[in-house]
Amino acid sequence: MNLLKALATISSLTLVSRILAFMRDVLIARIFGAGAATDAFFVAFKLPNLLRRLFAEGAFSQAFVPIFGEYRNRKGQDETKLLVDHVTTMLALILFVVTLIGIIAAPVFVYISAPGFVKDAEKYQLTVQMLRITSPYIFFISLVSVAAAILNTYNKFWVPAAAPILLNACFIAGALWLAPYCNPPILALAWAVFIAGIVQLGFQLPFLSKIGMLPAFRLNFRDEGMWRVIRQMGPAIFGVSIAQISLIINTIFASFLAAGSVSWLYYADRLMEFPSGLLGVAIGTILLPSLSKCHAKNDRMEYSKLLDWGLRLTVLLTLPSALALGMIGVPLLATFFQHGAYTAHDVLMARQALTGYSVGLIGMILVKILAPGFYARQDIRTPVKIGIVTLLATQAMNALFIGWIQHAGLALSIGLGACLNSAILFYYLKKNDIYRPEPGWAKFSGKIVLAIAALALTLWFGMGSEQSWLTSSGWPRVLRLTALVTGGIVAYFSVLALLGFRLRDFSKKGV
Repeated sequence: MNLLKALATISSLTLVSRILAFMRDVLIARIFGAGAATDAFFVAFKLPNLLRRLFAEGAFSQAFVPIFGEYRNRKGQDETKLLVDHVTTMLALILFVVTLIGIIAAPVFVYISAPGFVKDAEKYQLTVQMLRITSPYIFFISLVSVAAAILNTYNKFWVPAAAPILLNACFIAGALWLAPYCNPPILALAWAVFIAGIVQLGFQLPFLSKIGMLPAFRLNFRDEGMWRVIRQMGPAIFGVSIAQISLIINTIFASFLAAGSVSWLYYADRLMEFPSGLLGVAIGTILLPSLSKCHAKNDRMEYSKLLDWGLRLTVLLTLPSALALGMIGVPLLATFFQHGAYTAHDVLMARQALTGYSVGLIGMILVKILAPGFYARQDIRTPVKIGIVTLLATQAMNALFIGWIQHAGLALSIGLGACLNSAILFYYLKKNDIYRPEPGWAKFSGKIVLAIAALALTLWFGMGSEQSWLTSSGWPRVLRLTALVTGGIVAYFSVLALLGFRLRDFSKKGV
C-alpha cells in the first residue's frame, strides 16, 4: 500500500465533504444568519459532536487500533472477531446510557455549556429542545467511528472518508426542504443531525460484513482485550481531545459575549477544519495502523521514518494553508458566507477569530501526527500529562485574552495551546528516541521558507483592499477568489518545483 496514494484518496473524499460542508454553511448563513437561533443550534450540535470525538474518534480509535492490530498480527481472525464483538457491545451499551442522559439532562447540559443563554428564556429552551433531538447522534456516530477504525486497519480508507459526505448531504436537504415544515425552521438542522447518524452507520455496515468484521451482540466481562481497550480509553480522552475540551469551554465564555460570538467562532472554525481534515485527520488516519504494525514487529527504524514522513508532509502543506487563512480571511468568509442574513459585520468579526485560529494551525495538525506516535506504542500516560498541561495553559490564555480581544482571544488561545501541545509531544518523542529526524531537514526548511515568501507576495498583491470584497457579490467575487487561490497555489508549488521538490520524493510504502 502506498501511503501517499492512500492520503490522496482520503484527502479527495474529504475535499468533497468539505465542499458540501461549505455549501451547507452558506445555506445556513443565508437562511438563518448569525444570531440567537444559530447560536442555539451550534451549541446543541457542539455537545454531541464533542462527545463523539471524545468517546469515538479520540479515545476509542487511539486505544482500539493498536490492540486490534496486535490481535490481527498475533491471534488470528477468530480471536480478532471476538474482540470486535465484545468491544462494540460494551461501547454500544455505554453510548446508549450516555444518549439517555443527554436527552433527560439536556437543560442541565445547556446551562453548564452556555450559561449566558439562561438570561434569554426562548433561546435557552430552543437549545434544550434541539439538544434532545441531536443527542442520539452520539450513539450512531460513535458506532460509525468504531466501523471506521476497523476498516482503516484493513486499509479500506475510502469508506470512512466518504461517510461525512452523507452528513453534509443531510444538512443541505434539511435546510432546503425540511426547514419550511418546522417551527421554528432551525429545528430542521437538528433533525438532519439525527438522520445523518443513522445513514452514516448504515453505509458502512456492508463493508464490515465483506471483511468478516460485522459486530455481533456478545457481552463477555472476562475478555482481557476488551478491558485493555476500555482502560486505554479513559486517559486517551485527555491525550487526544484537549482542543475539543477547550472548544466547549470556549463556548461557555462566548455565551457571555455579544450575540453572534458563538456563530463567529463556528464559521471561523469551519474554515480551519478544511486544512485540518484534508491534512491532519488524513495523515493521522493512515499513520496509526502502520505505526501499530511497526510496534508489533518491533521495527523502530521504520517507526521513526513513518513519523518523519508525516512531519515533512505536514510542514509542506500546513504552513502555506495557515498563511493563506491568516491573510485572506475576509475574501474567504465574504465569498462563502456573506449572503442574506450574514452581514459584512459578521465577516469582519469571524475574520478576527480566523486569524487567531490560523496562528495555531500547524500545532493543531501536528498533534494529530505526533499523538499517534505514543498511542501506537500503547503509551497513554505521556500524552495525558502533556494534555493536562496544555488544557491549563489554554484556559490561562483565555482569561488573559478575552478581555482584550473578546471572541478572537478565545480562538487565539486554542491555536497557541495546540502549538504548545505539539511542541511538548515532539520533545518527548525525540527525548525517548522514538523519533529520529532523517537527514536534510535544514535544507528542506529553507526551501519551504522561500516558497512561503512567494505565496505571501502573491496573496498580498492579488487580494487588493478588504472593503472591495465586502461590497462585491455573486460570481465576480467567486471568480476573483478562485483566481487568487489558484495564483497562490501556483506560486508556492512553482517555487518548490524550481528548488527541486518532486511528488515522488514523498511517496511512502505502508507497513
